[in-house]
Amino acid sequence: MTRFRIEDNKKIPFTTEEEKIRDAEEKEWNDGEAERKLNYVRQERNELLAQSDWVVIKEREEGGSVSNFADWKTYRQALRDVTKTYKSLDTVKWPTAPSE
Repeated sequence: MTRFRIEDNKKIPFTTEEEKIRDAEEKEWNDGEAERKLNYVRQERNELLAQSDWVVIKEREEGGSVSNFADWKTYRQALRDVTKTYKSLDTVKWPTAPSE
C-alpha cells in the first residue's frame, strides 16, 4: 500500500524513508495499546475512589460514625485491585459500592 502526503493540494507518494518512519510510528502506537487501555481503567478507578473519599473523611473526622466502614474499606480495596485483574474497560467487572 502506497502512502501519500499532501503538498500544495497534490498527493505525493511517501519516500522509502518516510515509509520507514511511518511504519515505526504505527508500531509504537500499536505497542502502546495495552498501556492506553490500562490507563482508561485507572482513570475510571480513580474517579470511583474519589467519589467514595467522603466515607474516609467522615470516618476520620467523626471518629467511627460510619456504621458500615469495613464494607467501604473492602470496596475501596477492590477498586485499587482492579488493575491487577483487568487490563481494559471492556472487560472490567466493577465492585458495587456499599449502601450509605
